[in-house]
Amino acid sequence: MKVVVAHNRYREAQPSGENTMVDLEIAQLTGAGVDVLPFLRSSDEIPAMPKSAKVLLPISPIYAPQAQQDLSRLIETERPDVLHLHNPYPLLSPWVVRTAHRHGVPVVQTVHNYRQVCSSGLYFRDGHICHDCRGRALGVPAIVHRCYRGSRAQSALMATTLAVHRPTWRSVDRFIALTSAVADHLREYGIPDDRIVIKPNAIPDPGEPAPLGDGFLFFGRLSPEKGLDLLLQAWRQHPDGSLGPLRIAGDGELRPLAEAAARERTDVEYLGPLDRAGVWAAVRAAAVVVAVPTWHDVLPTVVIEALAAGRPVLGTALGGVPYLIGMDHPPTAAGWVVPAEATSLAAALPTARAAAPALAPLARTRYLATFRPEVVTTQLLDTYKSLAG
Repeated sequence: MKVVVAHNRYREAQPSGENTMVDLEIAQLTGAGVDVLPFLRSSDEIPAMPKSAKVLLPISPIYAPQAQQDLSRLIETERPDVLHLHNPYPLLSPWVVRTAHRHGVPVVQTVHNYRQVCSSGLYFRDGHICHDCRGRALGVPAIVHRCYRGSRAQSALMATTLAVHRPTWRSVDRFIALTSAVADHLREYGIPDDRIVIKPNAIPDPGEPAPLGDGFLFFGRLSPEKGLDLLLQAWRQHPDGSLGPLRIAGDGELRPLAEAAARERTDVEYLGPLDRAGVWAAVRAAAVVVAVPTWHDVLPTVVIEALAAGRPVLGTALGGVPYLIGMDHPPTAAGWVVPAEATSLAAALPTARAAAPALAPLARTRYLATFRPEVVTTQLLDTYKSLAG
């Protein structure tokens, strides 16, 4: 089977879980015997582009002519069975869907964000969840609030792109929703159930879990929407030392908040930014991993990493977190979810600490059944086969 994997890579200076997952998926497909034809562009290419190409950049989210020519040549030469699209912006444009269909190639798209509707892709603005553009023919609120790259002009372009390509997105043959929350988003957008497959990302198996550690771990980007401030508000409702240690790992604009908490309490430790080995060591040292986004985080990889290591997760009931933990089957759920507010989170902390040993085996079982590469790759291959002629 031949599959074109199309993706506009985000800038390397801007760490991207989506780039990482596309690379992993290409490797997993290749390992499964698929002939993968990468059709990749990178936003890092933009500064080195000739002036003639840069002139066309403002319209490229709507129609990127060079990408369409290159894709047509690739399809005519290789005759792929399927095109699998990830991020099309800005150098591919959703027009690649139309180009593939013109050549009789079915299209699968993995939905990594909410950009069918939301110009920023996040459903999050000015520190709060925002659905102002839902149901609108044109996302005027996105323009007013400069939701795309802080620019009214670029927000107008993206809102126009989303309006123009509404029929394009609705023509995609199969959408891969990373969680049930993304599937709900697609249904609201008008996509029928029979064109939606729920298939999460996979991460490599780190091996059998180490014995359960102690306390709680929060790791990832230290930005407001990830919920560090919410966690610290909840933590302060308990006496110093009563819950065991809280370790915080990562970097970002809220780093001073983590450092201040570590200074004021003996049970908070800021580990700083960690490499992959450091992250796994921190996970093994914990009993519970905390993932408390205050926005509809599509698929926080920290949750899958915790489950792979046999650590239950305490999370907020937003975005992909409930699905990842397994809240659709509560008796076998590998953690707990609470509303994104401090009182509820504070009440859940002692419960999570006490119940962690009982839920740790469920966490590993959830990973093996749902997020192991072999399981996820089989799902993806089945999706391709259902469309290939």
